[in-house]
Amino acid sequence: MVFFTADLHLGHANSIRHNGRPFESLEEMDEAIIARFNSKVSRNGDVFILGDIFWGGGAEANKILRRLNGKKYLIRGNHDFKFLEDPDFDRSIFEWVKDLDFVKYKKKMFVLSHYPFFEWYGYHRGYIHCYGHVHNRYIRINDRELDGKARLAMLGNRAFNVGVDVNNYAPVSADDLINIVSARVATHAY
Repeated sequence: MVFFTADLHLGHANSIRHNGRPFESLEEMDEAIIARFNSKVSRNGDVFILGDIFWGGGAEANKILRRLNGKKYLIRGNHDFKFLEDPDFDRSIFEWVKDLDFVKYKKKMFVLSHYPFFEWYGYHRGYIHCYGHVHNRYIRINDRELDGKARLAMLGNRAFNVGVDVNNYAPVSADDLINIVSARVATHAY
């Protein structure tokens, strides 16, 4: 199985308040996210993490990230540099670390980025764009606040926020994404 996720923010207490997460403490949040992650991803599963996985230093990241199942591939997010650049961090935890990637699964192409794109390579060929970064918050364009539904409408029906804040704090399977995007395209829904 192949999974996608983003914005776990393990070790980041402020993410509870900033993102309205339903946890009382950092320990509760970390344990819940790790448990939900491991309930979906098997030991041998592939999981593409689209940034902002951990907040803190390398030694702490090693302890937490080793608890996550699967072969892990990291698309760097804006909060990953601290632990990635720490000499104490064990980079072998990840199969690779990149800024952008393309993955083919069941004849579908996925464009992976931490950041949402309004248009991406393969946009007109049916490629599915997976992103994170925006959590569950609104975005602003020309001083106008747009909610999540409006944001999806702007990105198109083949873009999908794989962040934990909008996916029950768990990874999303590639099979589920294919089904969701196919249904959106068929009904022109976002």
